Amino acid sequence: MGDIWSGLLVAFGLYSALPLPQVEWKKNTMRFALIFLPLIGILVGVCQLAWLWLAQVWTIHVMLYAAGAVLIPVALTGGIHLDGFTDTCDALCSYGDREKRLAILKDPHVGAFGVLWLLMLLLMQFGLFAQLYDAPGCAALLGMGYAMARAMGGHMIVAQPCAKDSGLARLFSDNAEKTIVAHAMCIWMFVCAVGLVTISRWFGVLAVCAALVFFVYHIGKCRRIFGGITGDLCGMCITLCETLVLVTAVIGGLCLR
Repeated sequence: MGDIWSGLLVAFGLYSALPLPQVEWKKNTMRFALIFLPLIGILVGVCQLAWLWLAQVWTIHVMLYAAGAVLIPVALTGGIHLDGFTDTCDALCSYGDREKRLAILKDPHVGAFGVLWLLMLLLMQFGLFAQLYDAPGCAALLGMGYAMARAMGGHMIVAQPCAKDSGLARLFSDNAEKTIVAHAMCIWMFVCAVGLVTISRWFGVLAVCAALVFFVYHIGKCRRIFGGITGDLCGMCITLCETLVLVTAVIGGLCLR
């Protein structure tokens, strides 16, 4: 029981910005940490739905709502997955060989391409949230979408080969109970998929299919270009899967309006 509680604190300590007690990262404290990663997604999703409800009750301007909706995941997670997205964009846009791209992922500095793609992503999310405010018929999809995205990212860490001998992905992969965590991530993905379909039927099916197709495509691309996965590549997977569910929620809202 102590290892499970420690794993929860490790997961929330790294993947969220919540002020929780710090736990030393050791084999026993990291064994089951990734199992709790989707819980952070549920927290983000609940906060998004609460913010949408408050914005509608208080008749907040659409631009203020959209800005707040974009900032909620950043505030709750510290932007760790956006960092992975930015670094991955830098690496992919370099058009170098595998070693050069892996070196870019490791470099703490941000390049021009990373900044450009990050701004494009945030601008697109801002526009999607603004449209969701006007047509919120499928907004409930966000409640499960953030959790499913993190289940996919966690599964990548324990089920795919690491591209580097160092880094967070390698650290978690080496110290995790891989079989147990992989099965737990599959259960999380199944539960989230069922939740999405239950919430919004065919638009839930669309959200699940879009996320799964990208998930499979992204894994193949990571193995082909980078030789495996890294923490940054998992962060990109989580970020884009979240965005795909948001896109589906907007499409569903427009169709139901």
